[in-house]
Amino acid sequence: MLKHFLSLEWKSFFRSAALGTNIIIQIFKVLMALYFIAMFTIMGFAIYPALEDMGLEPMATVNKILIYYLLGDLILRYFVQKMPVVNIKPLLILPFNKNTIVHFALGKTLVSFFNLIHAFFFIPFSILLILNGFSVGHILLWHLAIMGLIFMNNSINVLINNKDSVLYPLVIVVIALGAAQYYKVFDITQYTAVFFQGLYTTYYLFLLPIGAAVALYYFAFKYFKNNLYLDEGLAKKTELAKTENFNWLNQFGTLGTFLKNDIRLLKRNKRARATVMASVFFLFYGLLFLGNMRGANRSEAIQIFAGIFVTGGFMLNFGQFVPSWDSSYYQLMMSQNIQYREYLSSKWWLMVIATLISALLASFYLYFGWNTYMLMLTGAVYNIGVNSHIVLLGGAYNKTPIDITVRKAFGDKQAFNFTNFIIAIPKIVVPLGLYGLGAYLYNEKTGMLFVLIAGILGFAFRNLVFKQIEKIYKTQKYATIAAYKQNH
Repeated sequence: MLKHFLSLEWKSFFRSAALGTNIIIQIFKVLMALYFIAMFTIMGFAIYPALEDMGLEPMATVNKILIYYLLGDLILRYFVQKMPVVNIKPLLILPFNKNTIVHFALGKTLVSFFNLIHAFFFIPFSILLILNGFSVGHILLWHLAIMGLIFMNNSINVLINNKDSVLYPLVIVVIALGAAQYYKVFDITQYTAVFFQGLYTTYYLFLLPIGAAVALYYFAFKYFKNNLYLDEGLAKKTELAKTENFNWLNQFGTLGTFLKNDIRLLKRNKRARATVMASVFFLFYGLLFLGNMRGANRSEAIQIFAGIFVTGGFMLNFGQFVPSWDSSYYQLMMSQNIQYREYLSSKWWLMVIATLISALLASFYLYFGWNTYMLMLTGAVYNIGVNSHIVLLGGAYNKTPIDITVRKAFGDKQAFNFTNFIIAIPKIVVPLGLYGLGAYLYNEKTGMLFVLIAGILGFAFRNLVFKQIEKIYKTQKYATIAAYKQNH
């Protein structure tokens, strides 16, 4: 049975409408995986001597910070780890046991890179502990316990992946605990370190995380099995309809019609609303770089980098899924007498308005000085003039649909899209390159001016750029329709 499922996965990959793109994505995934494997391995071998040089006991120190390591892993998984996606509708009419379907889907997460990568840190670290006189038996039990905690995180992430109401309080708790420890108000590690140290010093405590991991897997299995039927797992969620006309947008013609659809999407759909929430969090992104950097110690290159994210949060989050937001009715839309230019313009104006609002809300960066806020505004101008076009250009090659109407038993609501990650690279590299060129030729002010001019020129020639983007969308039109049809 497992062989049959793997065969279906293999055929699905090579029969995909976006086979070429998928192969490139897999190559980049392998390269990224090798990079992180190398980094975790280096850290695993380097942390023991590094802690000793600092006068710290390695085992006790790692156990002390392990609580933050695990919480950080859980939060990262929520945003990045793909969920166990199985197209169950055709399987339910075939002689497949439901237990097998669920075990296969959950099993895909167990062999996830997010579980295996931790071994490249803890195995080297455990080897060094053994070589430095720690008990082999105790180290093995401690290591097994850590793996149990990692797999606990895996099952917890599967269960809460669609529940933002669980994630946001968790993030707040982690931030609050970190702040309380930093300001010496409350140190949770004094209590958690005792438990993690006990995983090493006792012969029985390791059974707790392993037992919890098994129990959580069983709970996830029962939960998804109970939802593995058409009436519930694949049923459309019905809600009370609300009439919102937005008649004031009618003066913009077809452009206004598209804008009304996007505004309704942002108001009514959970995932679309999440992009608005994310853009609010992006407003504070610059504080990561500026909070402890004052005056001459502050690099303008870092501030340009921060400005792109602070003012472009909505653009980067919402824009990366254009035109996937409309994938459920893309075929119908393309059969109408609709100009691509009007469709793309509505998306562009929505991102521009959001960028302007973000630039206004980011005025609290004036606390760091006028120069810092001017760099934020420079990032906003570049986002409007250049990055907005790169986002729309990337959308022409986006073949990943978003189902905003169906709740599946196995859904990929929060999945990280690697194609969008690759497309995002020029959005950051180009402005930093322009800034670096200007700073190299003259000074940092010239670098900022180069970025500003690029944004202004992009806005000035937007009509010419839109024509080229529209041509690309037309060439990709039927491939996009085929991809969206294949995935629905």
